[in-house]
Amino acid sequence: MAIRYGCFFSYAHGRRDGLMNQFKIALSDAIRCYLEPYFDNEDELFIDTEQLGGGDDIDRRIARAMCESVTMILIYSPKYEAHGYTRREFAAMQQIEAERSRWYTMPSHLIIPVIMTMHPARLPPQIAGSNFYVDFSHFTMATGDLKSHPEFLPDIKKIVNRIVIQYEYLKKYTPVGHDCNQFVLPDVPPVWRDLPDLTFPKK
Repeated sequence: MAIRYGCFFSYAHGRRDGLMNQFKIALSDAIRCYLEPYFDNEDELFIDTEQLGGGDDIDRRIARAMCESVTMILIYSPKYEAHGYTRREFAAMQQIEAERSRWYTMPSHLIIPVIMTMHPARLPPQIAGSNFYVDFSHFTMATGDLKSHPEFLPDIKKIVNRIVIQYEYLKKYTPVGHDCNQFVLPDVPPVWRDLPDLTFPKK
């Protein structure tokens, strides 16, 4: 296995000029900036809109990119858990973590949740139960550059540190001959929470 990416960005797509796209761009710029000094020839990030072409076998390319990534940054919004494909990416990275945990003692989980927008009720247990997530829900279209924003920079550095530590472990302990072409995405998992009952009380 060759490490090709520091982290795989998992997110629900938004409109081109909307908050979701703006946040993805700002976060990816910041992560690239602070991660680059630690890597050899690997790319800092895999982002599907940048690295997939129209003729690609999407499932196969996504599966391989996830396997070749050190970690996964999950950009959470309520839209994330509503989409089967993003839940599928979450389940895939859990499988990758289970495999790697047989190679070495994991220093942390591979999935790094970043909260862009809180759910109006509560975070799903898949996110809330994580031993580490960062809350960027106060990011707005007016926030601007995360690379030098004093409010967000400490969490950016925490994310980078977790990626770097995992990177060092993976370089040292990956079995010789491990083939990421063998990894396939799992089936779409069930929804993360029961839908609320919106029926009105009957008189």
